Amino acid sequence: MAFKIMTLSDAAAERITEIIEDSDKPVIGVRVGVKNAGCAGMAYTLDYVTEPVPGDDHVSDKGVEVYVEPKATMFLLGTVMDFEQSKMSSGFTFRNPNQTGACGCGESVQLKPADLKAIAEARANG
Repeated sequence: MAFKIMTLSDAAAERITEIIEDSDKPVIGVRVGVKNAGCAGMAYTLDYVTEPVPGDDHVSDKGVEVYVEPKATMFLLGTVMDFEQSKMSSGFTFRNPNQTGACGCGESVQLKPADLKAIAEARANG
């Protein structure tokens, strides 16, 4: 079985499917990335994909197509993308084992590149 960079919760897959179906233009999936932002240093990005960007990593999970920016791959290895709703807000969240901290306002996170040696050892032992 191939290693997936990231996976989706059922709620995230359902919400992405709704977004794609409600789009005014043809959308084939979403693109996840990271950018320098906020007081903690980085923020997740999420955009529509109308056609794949050459060089992007591709994850197909629960019937949803997710494309990952190459510069984000090492920061997203092992991440679970979720969608959460409360009375006050709703949005995508990322349970990321490479996150080392977050700012108090929740707008940005601290990320470290994934430990490829640890991932390889875990796969070999599991």
